[in-house]
Amino acid sequence: MLLEKLKTANLQNHSSDERLRSSSSTHSRRGFLTSLGSASATVLLLNPINALAKISPERHLAFYNTHTSEKLDIVYFSGGRYISDALTEIDQLFRDHRTDEVHPIDPGLFDILYGLSSLTKHSQTFQIISGYRSPATNALLRRRSKRVAKKSFHMRGQAADIRLPGVDTKRLRNMAISLQQGGVGYYRTSNFIHVDTGRVRRW
Repeated sequence: MLLEKLKTANLQNHSSDERLRSSSSTHSRRGFLTSLGSASATVLLLNPINALAKISPERHLAFYNTHTSEKLDIVYFSGGRYISDALTEIDQLFRDHRTDEVHPIDPGLFDILYGLSSLTKHSQTFQIISGYRSPATNALLRRRSKRVAKKSFHMRGQAADIRLPGVDTKRLRNMAISLQQGGVGYYRTSNFIHVDTGRVRRW
C-alpha cells in the first residue's frame, strides 16, 4: 500500500531546499535524510512525500477557493523541480480574499496536500478555506476567536485550512498526522483541518 511505502522512509535529519522563482525572493522548505529501507538503498535527501516522486515524478493538485469560487487544476512539480509559473498561479488562488494580498506559499505545503491526495487515493479537488492571511486579517480574526494564533503560520504562507470532498474530515486529519510533516489541527464543528509546515504537532 502507498501508506506502507511512505512509512518505510526512515527520517534521520533535517535539511532544506530553496524554492526557485522568477523573482529574486526565495522560500525555504524542510527536507529530511531518508533511508529507503533496502539493504542496497542509498541515503537520499528526501522526506516521505518526496519518496512518492519515485512512483510518480509529476505532482498534480486541484484547488477550489471557497471564498472566491476560483478553481485551479495544475501540475506544480515535474522533472525533479518545482514549476515557477505553477507556484505563482497557486499563490494567487491562496491569496488573502479580504485584502487581495498575494504572498509566496511554501511549496512544502503543496507537498503535504499531494501526500494527502496520494494517501486517500482520492482525485477530488481540495477546498481552500484559508491560505495566506495578511496581518490585518489575522488581527481581525483574532478579535473574533481566541483560537486564532497571534503569529499564525498563515501569515508566513506556510498554512492552509482545507477540506477534501468525499473524504471524512477526521480521516483526513489522521492521514495528515501520519505524514509527520508539520502541524495538524482538527476543527470538527466547522468541518475542516489545518495543515502547516511548522514543527510536527497536533491539536
